[in-house]
Amino acid sequence: MNHIRSAQPADVETITRVINAAFQRAESFFIQRDRVDSAAVRRFLESGEFLLREDERGIAGCVYVEKRGERAYAGLLAVEPSRQGSGCGSQLMQAAEDHYRQSGCRHMDLRIVNLRAELPEFYRRRGYVQTGTSPFTAGIETKLPCHFINMTKPLIADDELRNR
Repeated sequence: MNHIRSAQPADVETITRVINAAFQRAESFFIQRDRVDSAAVRRFLESGEFLLREDERGIAGCVYVEKRGERAYAGLLAVEPSRQGSGCGSQLMQAAEDHYRQSGCRHMDLRIVNLRAELPEFYRRRGYVQTGTSPFTAGIETKLPCHFINMTKPLIADDELRNR
């Protein structure tokens, strides 16, 4: 019973818990705080959506996605710690890419923290390329200096656009 669906307001607390558990596990070496709170998740739901992967035990993971003109943005990819390594993150990214490709978006953009050494390769295998860097979120104190790596992936090839 694995399926992916769009989040509803009733999912806010579970999304918050999954994101914070996943990011605490992955980022505690450089940041000591929750990644989001329920109010932030509600604000995200006003400008975009969370895709959720559910299984027989409930919500296994989520990814935030937002349409920005002909581009889409993905962020906060999080998998419940006991389910990490199961392919859930890849399934969520595939669902996000497929959904926004069908919506006419030409590219999917994302940002990853440079200190997360495992992430560039995960996204490169999915077809993303680095496009630059940007400062880490202002006002968040970190134990180590860090910044974001910006990445993008084409969702619609140029020849597909000509045939539309």
